[in-house]
Amino acid sequence: MKTLRQAWSIARRELRGGLRGFLVFVLCLALGVGAIAAIGTVRASIQAGLEREGAALLGGDAALQLTYRFATPDEQALMARNALEVSEIADFRSMLVARTQGNDERALTQVKAVDGLYPLYGTIELEPAQPLERALAPQDGVPGLVADPVLVARIGAEIGDKVSLGGQDFILTAALRRAPDEAAAGFALGPRSLVALSALEGSGLLAPGTLFDSEYRLRLSGDTDLDALLSEFEQNLPNSGIRWRDRRNGAPGITEFVERLSAFLILVGLTGLAVGGVGIAAAVRAYLDRKTATIATLKTIGAETPVIFSTYVLQIGVLSLLGIAVGLALGAIMPLLLAPIIEARLPIPAAFGLRAGPLVEAACYGLLSAALFTIWPLTRTEHIRAASLFRQSHAQVAGRPRALWIGVTAGIFLALVALAATLSGLITLTLWAAAALFGAFIILLLAAQAIRGVSRWLSRRPSLRGRAGLRSALGAIGGPQGTTTSVILSLGLGLSVLAAVGQIDWNLRTAIERDLPDTAPSYFIVDIQNDQLEPLRNSLTTRADVSNFESAPMLRGIITKINGRSAKEVAGDHWVVQGDRGITYSATPPPDTNILEGQWWPASYSGAPQISFAADEAAEMGLNLGDMLTLNVLGRDVEGEITSFREVDFSTAGIGFILAMNPSALSGAPHTHIATVYAESQAEAEILRDVSNTYPNVTAIRVRDAIERVSDLLGGIAAAITYGAMATLLTGAVVLIGTAAAGEQARVYEGAILKTLGASRGEILANFVLRSAILGGFAAIFALAAGAAAAWAVMYFVMDADYELAVVQALYVIGGGVGVTLLTGLVFAWRPLSARPAQVLRVQD
Repeated sequence: MKTLRQAWSIARRELRGGLRGFLVFVLCLALGVGAIAAIGTVRASIQAGLEREGAALLGGDAALQLTYRFATPDEQALMARNALEVSEIADFRSMLVARTQGNDERALTQVKAVDGLYPLYGTIELEPAQPLERALAPQDGVPGLVADPVLVARIGAEIGDKVSLGGQDFILTAALRRAPDEAAAGFALGPRSLVALSALEGSGLLAPGTLFDSEYRLRLSGDTDLDALLSEFEQNLPNSGIRWRDRRNGAPGITEFVERLSAFLILVGLTGLAVGGVGIAAAVRAYLDRKTATIATLKTIGAETPVIFSTYVLQIGVLSLLGIAVGLALGAIMPLLLAPIIEARLPIPAAFGLRAGPLVEAACYGLLSAALFTIWPLTRTEHIRAASLFRQSHAQVAGRPRALWIGVTAGIFLALVALAATLSGLITLTLWAAAALFGAFIILLLAAQAIRGVSRWLSRRPSLRGRAGLRSALGAIGGPQGTTTSVILSLGLGLSVLAAVGQIDWNLRTAIERDLPDTAPSYFIVDIQNDQLEPLRNSLTTRADVSNFESAPMLRGIITKINGRSAKEVAGDHWVVQGDRGITYSATPPPDTNILEGQWWPASYSGAPQISFAADEAAEMGLNLGDMLTLNVLGRDVEGEITSFREVDFSTAGIGFILAMNPSALSGAPHTHIATVYAESQAEAEILRDVSNTYPNVTAIRVRDAIERVSDLLGGIAAAITYGAMATLLTGAVVLIGTAAAGEQARVYEGAILKTLGASRGEILANFVLRSAILGGFAAIFALAAGAAAAWAVMYFVMDADYELAVVQALYVIGGGVGVTLLTGLVFAWRPLSARPAQVLRVQD
């Protein structure tokens, strides 16, 4: 206790001198903590908004979804007994056709057919403003339709025009501006349109076997026990294939996406904090170099090493708290200031406000990071001796930390990694990120030593005689008093982040285009009825501009059990068991089928159901030959044995099914067919018009349109990553400035020596610029390699996508970073150039 009192007394006096030399320290810590706090605050605000608006997003207090069918009378009766109101909805894709000025304009739309109770919660916004009931009501016997403004513009229609879906005419009565449940609808290939469910009778759009989902939304009393109600439905409808959601998680897909993206962005923020850590350590080291005489004096008058160490621990601790406080203030205030902009860009509600959880999380990250990067340089106080008073003040203190402090540093690093893994939920990614950062530090340290050795060796080569400027620059880089290590660390890490962000951004934006096969289908055609398949095939294959037509029967089903156990218990959150999957059947293997394990059933096989499963997905789920899968198809359980694994290549953009079964296993089940059409691009519009006119019930999905929708989604993710990395980039710039500032005093002394030896200001400036360029070039090479490796890891392990080196983007970012380094070097060259040798050297006497 006495030691701490003495240390605090000394620390308090020194803190009165202000923050000179610690601006970089505070800024680095504040930016890292602020970024993490801001990201966490936005995430918590979105989660609060989803919880508050859960019923409106879902469209009810609870919702039960079915695939390919409507609820049976018994199922509807069970819903009616437990709910105050039940709203029935059907959701499917179709082609919306408008006939304007004698021309037919077509566009894919996601249709929601609703009853009179829709929406149970929230309000529909239409333009012109009117109740939805009136907008969907028949006019002169023709029902109404409302559509997304994008869809209206795409087909060139106006309010009051006649349009059609599947041969059924409608009147376009309004543009759909907002629907309360739209954010939870998930990914759609086409803009939304709404019609009355009763208007589709006889249209053929909801015929048995067609692709549609039905949903029953329940309004419940306020005291309903949702868990108990779910148990009742599971007990009474054990094999119905009904999927349950409730207001506690009205938009599960969005919630999971927000969680994962924000967790990833927090890891980006932690990377920025690590980059800032180099600046933090450099600031502490520079501060202690200036305090060498003070520490030596304290030891001369009898101060013990623990007192001195505690003195500077307390000083750095106070400054760390200041930096963290500034960061928390930024992280709390910026989301509030930007709330209107963020809410305008979000398709989901958000309840912005001060959130204690994210701030506490960011503070913990900040405290651990500050401790991690300051303990090691603080141990330098143990190596300062009283004799330092009689040495040159610019000499750096040498010495390795004791084993105790090495262990403490390792413990803090592990605690930081454990905290990040626990709070982010991305354990694998966090461990990889930590390993990458640690590896980058080690590699850059070794690189710095190698650069020093090579530079020192080159400076002594006879071939460089007569090139005093170059020899001097190389000698300074390789000298023991140089700042090579700190420059390579800070610049290398900063540029690595810049390179990685650029690589990730470019790869995300080009992933879909890059992965497209050379020959992709023009259209997917779905909902082809059995009696339409051959006429459609004949009409298309006889065209000279159609090169290929492939088709397959298609049903949809849900994998509910694996070997008698819940599928989600066995396969976890694998995407195959997250919803309904396409199922096909075939007596013989389709052309080009590659069976990797097992055997396909005989062509005339009519025994127990057998399944051929996609090999890659089976390996991910831990499936083996002989495993039994229970599939719920149209409310009926079908149990089959996996008898073969086959290769399924989805990158061809053609027809691919995870599940294939023998024909007799699905006999009697209503189904339709799916087809792909390969045609010349100039014929696509004509093919679409002919197909939709002849078969109005089928839906043609243009592959290029689907790709654009996915590209837009990936572009949004890339933008979010870029925004999240802005604080990291800013921190990197601060570190670069701090590095240049930290070496200013040493350059002042060097400049004085060079002037004394007869060097001109231009020669001294050229020396400094050449030194910065050499170090920047070396750091850029290592940064390019590290950034590319980090980007590959993110693309492969996080985005599950291929990686391609974007050389131009990487060099552009790195070139900008090197330019900033040269600029900061020039700015901090002013003092060394203007210093008078007599004044500088007199201080060293």
